[in-house]
Amino acid sequence: MKSIGIIGVSEGNGHPFSYSSIINGYSPDGLAASGWTGIYEYVRRRHASEFGISDWSITHAWTQFPETTRKLCAACRIPNMPGDYREFLGKVDAVIIARDDYQTHFEMSKEFLEAGLPVFIDKPLSVDISELRFYRKYLESGQLMSCSGMRYARELDMPRSNLAEFGRLKLIRGTIVLNWENYGVHLLDAILGMTPAHPISVQMIPSDHESAIVRLDDGVLIQLDAMGDSAPIFQVQLLGTQRAGSFDITDNFSMFRRMLWEFFESIRTGKPAIPADRTLEIMKVLISGRLSLQEKREVYLDELPL
Repeated sequence: MKSIGIIGVSEGNGHPFSYSSIINGYSPDGLAASGWTGIYEYVRRRHASEFGISDWSITHAWTQFPETTRKLCAACRIPNMPGDYREFLGKVDAVIIARDDYQTHFEMSKEFLEAGLPVFIDKPLSVDISELRFYRKYLESGQLMSCSGMRYARELDMPRSNLAEFGRLKLIRGTIVLNWENYGVHLLDAILGMTPAHPISVQMIPSDHESAIVRLDDGVLIQLDAMGDSAPIFQVQLLGTQRAGSFDITDNFSMFRRMLWEFFESIRTGKPAIPADRTLEIMKVLISGRLSLQEKREVYLDELPL
């Protein structure tokens, strides 16, 4: 059995509980008492055959809140809760950093990467150019993976495998809750996981929410709207000359399981699950959006050399 250490949590993000449940299975009483009711509800509906991935097991967990760590270990049958995540070194075969507060990612991942451990980092990886330069070689070697689970959303299987059925795409729309940097990345991973085109520029649009136009090198426009505090919505629309389609993404369990499978498969093969340049250009879109908002102009990705 191969051992994983998991690090969490960040505000509003229950990914340590989701990921650990999928890999280890779960205690119904423990997960019900964890405070993550939504995760408990979608996990308990799954068949027992859907839990566990190959010979991997989460054996160590750390969060910055000891009581949260105890709940995580009780919910997901994790035997070890060291007082410091650095204690994972020498005791685990891989690390999952299951937090989306990207400001913590570099400090938490650097030592593990330099020690040669495979690392998965929750989205977004970083919006700091110097940190992205550090990460590049680890992304290229397959030692590091970072993305949103929406890249593997079950609901997008059809356009991923049959994009040509839409004819010539003219517009892609993505709509999601909350903010651009932490949630817009879901849509970028979902959409750029379907098309081979590359983003070339970002223009933020004046609005009472964060709205962006991303221009692709094949002429297609992507309109992304992060709605802030709104009714739940995770939606992608494709508008082409032959077909239009709207896809509501709701199956968190499947997307997370597929994503984790891809991480473990990349460890087995030694090959990146996602091309390094794709991960980096998605981060450059986020940075370009921030600059566009600040400077009120269209920002080109090649202004951000890596």
